[in-house]
Amino acid sequence: MDDMRPASGAAPHLGLASLFPTGLQAVYAECRRLYPDQVNPLQVTAIVKYWLGGPDPLDYISMYRNVGCGAPDVQEHWHYISMGLSDLYGDNRVHEFTGPDGPSGFGFELTFRLKREAGETAPPTWPAELMQGLARYVFQSENTFCSGDHISWHSPLDNSESRIQHMLLTEDPQMQPVHTPFGQVNFLQIVGVCTEELQAAQQWNGQGILDLLRGVHVAGGPWLVTDMRRGETIFEIDPHLQQERVEKGIETDGSNLSGVSAKCVWDDLSRPPEDEDDSRSICIASQPRRLSDKDTEQIREALRKGLEINSKSVLPPIGGGRQSHERPQSRKDSLESESSAAIVPHELVRTRQLESVHLKFNQESGTLLPLCLRGRLLHGRHFTYKSINGDTAITFVSTGVEGAFATEEHPYAAHGPWLQILLTEEFVEQMLGELQDLSSREESKLPKEFSWPERKLKISVLPDSAFDSPLQ
Repeated sequence: MDDMRPASGAAPHLGLASLFPTGLQAVYAECRRLYPDQVNPLQVTAIVKYWLGGPDPLDYISMYRNVGCGAPDVQEHWHYISMGLSDLYGDNRVHEFTGPDGPSGFGFELTFRLKREAGETAPPTWPAELMQGLARYVFQSENTFCSGDHISWHSPLDNSESRIQHMLLTEDPQMQPVHTPFGQVNFLQIVGVCTEELQAAQQWNGQGILDLLRGVHVAGGPWLVTDMRRGETIFEIDPHLQQERVEKGIETDGSNLSGVSAKCVWDDLSRPPEDEDDSRSICIASQPRRLSDKDTEQIREALRKGLEINSKSVLPPIGGGRQSHERPQSRKDSLESESSAAIVPHELVRTRQLESVHLKFNQESGTLLPLCLRGRLLHGRHFTYKSINGDTAITFVSTGVEGAFATEEHPYAAHGPWLQILLTEEFVEQMLGELQDLSSREESKLPKEFSWPERKLKISVLPDSAFDSPLQ
């Protein structure tokens, strides 16, 4: 970490509080409430502050020793607390000042609890770089984090050989929200998880997996302390958890995963490929027609809608305005295409009913099809695949989803490169019975072909290499 360094004694003394910005004082005050005997914690400090052109958005990361406070099943650990995602200064140098009633900056700071190894006298500093990496993502994408979110990292968090390679986010069990003149600050704790635990969170929901981790001492316990030496997943420790909790949870609650960025394309088999209106011209030609701003907005809203539980699933109308949601909205949605401006005026892109379609997915996307059907459509919801290689999108909808342009009479409908497929409950059950083979992740078994001639639907699961060609 060339641009950061650990320091001691960085926390302000009460007598010097007037010298420190109000937002920073508020975060320090909450730290002092929790650790009154550690007034000068070790800190990792950005040498060149972000607002002076430095690369690291977090000005400070304080590191405290937590002995568990006598709580049952809580291991002694190091507690890391960030400062910089919230508005520390209130003078627009980093965050736009919006007043005291809303969120301060992005509205949260990150925390992390790492098991203290025997003989350790000082906290490792690698979690600080991890937190800076997450903060850079937030600043660059303007996407905020929420409790229950999962983060696919695909690498040991400490660059070791550890199985802890991904993260979930939850409310910090000890840090209380603070109110500042610049808005409210919540504290979101990073929880390190294994690949199998991440996949379960994707297929069910993050909060459910967090609850399971809290119940397994070596996997986190009540305060979700991350142990980088943990060699077993919660499903290996207790094999009943997968079937009795996760599988039943998906059947009962459905899945919170409403869409993914994916390698996917779709073909309209109803027309010859030379037809200029055919989806193959739209989706995979050298100059593909692109999603309009209104279409892009509807897809974004569709994904947000999918995150709501116990509410009727509705696709916003094309061109419809933003609606209120239970989940705090991001400043900028991660699925927004940089090239989403329409080449063809939106009003001239008509919705077309298709007779027959062929869907193509890579292996990772294909393995999510059973989840899409079982965890989403059977619960009256929808699921969207958004291509990472262009503006192609495929949205599966159930008969209970309002606002879709696919109907039971015309179940396949396209609006430019956006395809919607309406599947009845009967057809979903039929497909689930035939897609069980997709649980295998061995690429040697690809390609896999599934066809329902009476429904005029074909699905292919192909290796990643098939999507490297511009003709795919």
